[in-house]
Amino acid sequence: MVTWIVLAVVLFALVVLALAVRPVLARLPRLRRAAVALQGRQAEAEALQARAATAQERVALIKAKRGK
Repeated sequence: MVTWIVLAVVLFALVVLALAVRPVLARLPRLRRAAVALQGRQAEAEALQARAATAQERVALIKAKRGK
């Protein structure tokens, strides 16, 4: 009798766990695409940051040459 109760509780817990995990697993492909898109944007931002630093150095050099 106790064995059946324990078995029922364990099976119920597994069903609840499966129902909780199912939506998360369904979202994984969208999350992966979003992560790839964010990595692309990060690379683009880093490239723009490097270009901005180069432009600032050039402006400083031009200002230094004009100041002489």
